[in-house]
Amino acid sequence: MPEPLLAMHSQRQHPQVFSCEFFPPHNEEGAAKLRDTRAKLASLHPAFFSVTYGAGGSTRDRTVEVILDIQLNSAIAAAPHLTCIASTRESIRAILNHYRSHGIQRIVALRGDLPSGMRTAGEFRYANELVEFIRAETHDHFHIEVAAYPEFHPQATSVEHDLANFQRKIAAGANGAITQYFYNIDAYCRFIDSCEKRGIDLPIVPGIMPITNFAQLARFSDMCGAEIPRWIRRRLEGFGDDRESLRAFGLEVVTDLCRRLLERGAPGLHFYTMNQAGLTMAIWQHLGLSEQANVLP
Repeated sequence: MPEPLLAMHSQRQHPQVFSCEFFPPHNEEGAAKLRDTRAKLASLHPAFFSVTYGAGGSTRDRTVEVILDIQLNSAIAAAPHLTCIASTRESIRAILNHYRSHGIQRIVALRGDLPSGMRTAGEFRYANELVEFIRAETHDHFHIEVAAYPEFHPQATSVEHDLANFQRKIAAGANGAITQYFYNIDAYCRFIDSCEKRGIDLPIVPGIMPITNFAQLARFSDMCGAEIPRWIRRRLEGFGDDRESLRAFGLEVVTDLCRRLLERGAPGLHFYTMNQAGLTMAIWQHLGLSEQANVLP
């Protein structure tokens, strides 16, 4: 099938930024593994490392710990995720001040998921309210990234409703966006086309999920609404326990996706590493990405 003839003019004007994402480890063994992963990926000179934040801030302390370790002991910039569901203005203000005092200059601002058992959202309901609050409290100190959903948020009532929500986050003061992962380039191109028609011209960086485990990928995709195209799903199912063949196929598919995205003008790539270095490094090297490409805006 030919690729969609969408120009993506707004994305071509932005410098390409490449980055990696981690989740906070659960124990010291995981922490040691993450330090090793970070060291390997740092050799690629990504623009920044981001660190996720659990539902309702459930991993807050561990997120802060990893972020400050990156900031203090790495040449790579640190970008904490910050969610607002089940949070108070005072708690968000405190963590913003804490990050600012340690020289953190980039934040990924998200709504987040309501923790199990909680019935109310707290003082923030949506990510645009968090972005607005960060801007009011810290002005232009932080470069703020928000989430984008090329295949649309699983809780959105319609395509237009989802685009309107995204536009509100941009209007509140976001500097750019990182997408949920996807494997269908048409979805990203059409999302960018829809954003351009709404006058949104900030960088929207594709989120990239390397393929290492089919069962895990299928579970994640069902939860977040990311589609695994039928031809990819069938091939992955067919490998069974042959992990080496699955990995090789996944590397080929994702590298090709990344290459086509960059050729079409995508303003960089954001790798969901799952705290593993191997496939992200392999994709990076297959694409021939260079240190010179990673200059933070």
